[in-house]
Amino acid sequence: MNLTLLRSFFAIVEHGSLSQAAERLHVAQSTLSRQLQALEQEIGGALLERGQGGVTLSSTGHALFDGMQPVLASFDSVLGTARRRARGQSAELRIGYLLSAASDYLNPALVALRKAHPEVKVRMLDLSPGEQIAALRKGDIDVGLIGQESGLQSNEFYVRTLAVLPVSVALPADHPRAAAASVKLAELRQELFVGAHESDLPGHNLWVLRLCKRAGFRARFVQDADSLTHALAMVVTEGAVLLLPDYAAQRPVPGVVFRPLSDTNAKWQLMVAWLRGKPSAPVKVLLAALPSGKRSGLNLLSPA
Repeated sequence: MNLTLLRSFFAIVEHGSLSQAAERLHVAQSTLSRQLQALEQEIGGALLERGQGGVTLSSTGHALFDGMQPVLASFDSVLGTARRRARGQSAELRIGYLLSAASDYLNPALVALRKAHPEVKVRMLDLSPGEQIAALRKGDIDVGLIGQESGLQSNEFYVRTLAVLPVSVALPADHPRAAAASVKLAELRQELFVGAHESDLPGHNLWVLRLCKRAGFRARFVQDADSLTHALAMVVTEGAVLLLPDYAAQRPVPGVVFRPLSDTNAKWQLMVAWLRGKPSAPVKVLLAALPSGKRSGLNLLSPA
């Protein structure tokens, strides 16, 4: 349906007069009359009833006016948002993050953002890497903080490394290496590894395979976990092992011990991804305030 015809119809209803609506729209009354006729022909019935006091809605007109009001309002809102983004402006910044991994990195950047753009509303969305990637593709979030194993493609998003973190292994509490200060990947060649669903942690299993290949063996997976809680439960129930970034190994879990990997090439990157195109001013401030590629041993589960 032609939006110009709808807007003309709404203007006539608002003013109750074709002449006043024509004056507001800066068009000839005859032009407005033809637009109304074209809309009535498309609908298949009269939309207005004319009287001495002006025009009023017919029953058909009421149905169209009431039904299309929220549609036009939504259209105008979306159009306004798109135009603001095209100008590098935004009243809202939507950030996806992975567990609480981002706290030490995001909090200082959010302080800088608040100082530079106090008018911007920040929405924090706790999403899995797979959910963040899907949300970025759909434009539902502006920025995502995701692990390197998520297989982010630089041709799809802008991507930057925030930090390079050590890798730990989760072992059953009765594992022979549970009391060791650290563990070499080669010492786990006989173990079964807990994997992750591609939709939840895209690229995780490939990341594990590559690390183990460098250590001289091929990893075997017992099962793909639905979540970190499920994965740690399988460490206990299946006697399997789980590779995970150091930050996720800070909280005690009954029946599980966490030990750092001593392999120097076993690292995990925390990355920031954002949409291609011209970023809004708030996104620019946030990205500028975030760190870039530093190695860290921070406890990323520390209180905000």
